[in-house]
Amino acid sequence: HVDTRTWRFAVTGAVEQPFELTWDELLALPRQETLCDIHCVTRWSRYDNLFDGVPLGPIFERARPRAEASHVLVHAEHGFTTNLPIADLRRPENLLALRHNGRELAPEQGGPVRLVIPHLYFWKSAKWIRGFEFMEEDYPGFWEQNGYHMRGEPWAEERYGRPDPARMRRGPRK
Repeated sequence: HVDTRTWRFAVTGAVEQPFELTWDELLALPRQETLCDIHCVTRWSRYDNLFDGVPLGPIFERARPRAEASHVLVHAEHGFTTNLPIADLRRPENLLALRHNGRELAPEQGGPVRLVIPHLYFWKSAKWIRGFEFMEEDYPGFWEQNGYHMRGEPWAEERYGRPDPARMRRGPRK
């Protein structure tokens, strides 16, 4: 369970304007709905999911990623992370989801807020999200360090694969 009174969403790294949002500031941002299918790496799918939340456009506009930024490390509760190319994160259907099929997200669904990246396997849609760290190069997140593919495209069967060990030694740049 996440205490929304102390919850913060931090945008850091290779951006012109790092910032943090409180829960109330997040709720004040524009909202959108995204209808999508969910594809799990374990080979199940759930069709026609309606997510409601904050589109990522205002986050990008406020942060102003620097030209050299190419990837984002998504930070979540308990140290969980996943990596995404900026091009995958920037798609208009992506959002910080607050509701699923008309209901607030339960903790087991990643509530109070989770990332939704519909075109990739659902581990890329991190639960209990806490921020974006913009980076100048790719770096494997928790799931990728533990055997999941660096990108996770369902239609290309990008389920599993080890990242380059040299990337893991360098670590994300903050």
